[in-house]
Amino acid sequence: MRLLKRLVEADAPSGREDEIRALIIREAEKFGYEVKTDALGSVIAHKVGNGKKLMLDAHIDEIGVIATYIEDEGFIRFGAVGGLDVKELHKRRVRFANGVVGVVAAEDERFEKKPELTRLYIDIGARDKAAAEKLVCAGDTAVFDGGFTQRGDTIISKALDDRVGCYMLLQTMKKVKKSPNDLYFVFSVQEEVGLRGARTAAFNIMPEYAIAVDVTDTGDRPSCAPMDVKLGGGAAIKVMDRSVMCDSHVVGILRSLAEEKGIPYQNEIMADGGTDAGAIALTGSGVRAGGISLPTRYIHSPSEMADIGDIKACIRLLTAACEYKWE
Repeated sequence: MRLLKRLVEADAPSGREDEIRALIIREAEKFGYEVKTDALGSVIAHKVGNGKKLMLDAHIDEIGVIATYIEDEGFIRFGAVGGLDVKELHKRRVRFANGVVGVVAAEDERFEKKPELTRLYIDIGARDKAAAEKLVCAGDTAVFDGGFTQRGDTIISKALDDRVGCYMLLQTMKKVKKSPNDLYFVFSVQEEVGLRGARTAAFNIMPEYAIAVDVTDTGDRPSCAPMDVKLGGGAAIKVMDRSVMCDSHVVGILRSLAEEKGIPYQNEIMADGGTDAGAIALTGSGVRAGGISLPTRYIHSPSEMADIGDIKACIRLLTAACEYKWE
């Protein structure tokens, strides 16, 4: 888990992925792949093969906030970078790229309904605007301040969405010994603000098949929306989400591989939220796309929770998909 810890602790909100990109490149180059970066900033690792082009994608960015204005009293107004759950922000800590930590606060200490983003601000303890501007300026981004914790097979951290997907791709690159396919491992940027990096990378590659690797919600908590995915249940094979209806052939192959190799799996139908699979599927004249997801609780929070056994199941299924001859 040391590599995963390094990945999640890198701070890289959408559009500011330099730190995590450098780490991904260093790790990817260890496995003998041809590694390049496209114009938008996505990392593409290519293992040449004679078969169909198979693209595997995980995004490297995370949600965050961006400073928009500093008030005379030193409080920082901010906007969203990605899908923030505004009702969960109050009294959360955020960390700017220079290490400055602040607390998200609300104009109303107690509120009966979800506050508007304009009613929230970040308090970095500055006495006035001049003091704040020495530390933060408009345009600076910040991410949740939440460290990596492991207890047994349970891990908790910020940015498991989707650094754990990047981790699983890197481990798959390491494990694949021989593939009949032309393999492309894509570590895409700006997923949280519109699936952007995967779209341009897929246009560059034009694969016949693609598998998006991301996290997914679970239905195993009290009072949560019903969903046939749980922590500890194995890899989640995506059937659909709000962005895509997965190709039935891809879904069928992934299920067959899981059953053949004894890999625990579950069927994912995610009613709220989308993934890079949606953008990839609509590239060019179309790509046969599917997804392998990691069951994760408390997505888009500083305390995302996942199971190591599920991570291992996802890696095994991804490896099997790379070694399968796609026709």
